[in-house]
Amino acid sequence: MLTPDPPSAQAVRRCQEALNSLHSTVYFTPDLPKALAPYGITDDMGAYLVGRAAALGAAGPGLVTAVFYSFKHAMVAQHLPAAWERISPAQAWEERLGAADATLRQALGAGALAAEPVREAAGLALTAAAAGRHEARPMFAALADRPVPPEPHLALWYAATLLREHRGDSHIAALADAGLDGLEALVSHCASAAGMPREMVMTKRGWTPEDWSASEDRLRGRGLMTADGTLTDRGEELRAAIEDETDRRDRAPYEHLGARGVARLTELCEGFTRSAAAAGIFPQPLVGFFVPEGRENETGAPA
Repeated sequence: MLTPDPPSAQAVRRCQEALNSLHSTVYFTPDLPKALAPYGITDDMGAYLVGRAAALGAAGPGLVTAVFYSFKHAMVAQHLPAAWERISPAQAWEERLGAADATLRQALGAGALAAEPVREAAGLALTAAAAGRHEARPMFAALADRPVPPEPHLALWYAATLLREHRGDSHIAALADAGLDGLEALVSHCASAAGMPREMVMTKRGWTPEDWSASEDRLRGRGLMTADGTLTDRGEELRAAIEDETDRRDRAPYEHLGARGVARLTELCEGFTRSAAAAGIFPQPLVGFFVPEGRENETGAPA
């Protein structure tokens, strides 16, 4: 049900960015690869795929490639479904929660895990996630079938993950509507003003320089990219329109929470991600991506 104080689009996006940063801490520590190594999963990308795909059950490479969207099928097939012969999806999910526990202890400090700010943030995030839409959102829907962890910090990470995947599923729908395939989505993102560096993502998703160049040529053929690999005005406009459409598809959880709840959840999660950055969780080249400096809150005061 829509609250009487719906948040602005800017507030929703900022909240989601903070939640995504909190969720993403588990990708930048050795905790998950370490937990999965006894099962014979020793490659970092294998650990990523097994941990994230666990909610889908014993999914094969076709389903995972479709749901994750920007990963090369051949790379996914190197790891799945073979990994499920060594670890069940249920075991992988428990190991992922264990890795999140270890990561958050490092990021926030053990004494903060059950403190009131974490409990409050968990309650707000779970309230928002309860209003998520299941239809056409396979990752969100699969995760929503999982029980909420009893520990406050894990409940918060689980809720942040739910909301991250709700936006991710919404974003993929917007990308598909815009006519961008998985690699074109990744290439155009990296070429945009707000994109992550190419060198940080290309090989992590299994793509070769030749794949990347071919995708750039396709984007140039559509008038979306210049000869030097930057986006044209039309390309930037398309990326902005995709983000706006993603915001539209992703609003339900935040409208349910309301403007004040969204502002408070953002404040808390941004504080947690600053603590994670101070603890050295995020790689230095990506600190500004996950913990932007100089952003202002809704009142105009420094964040």
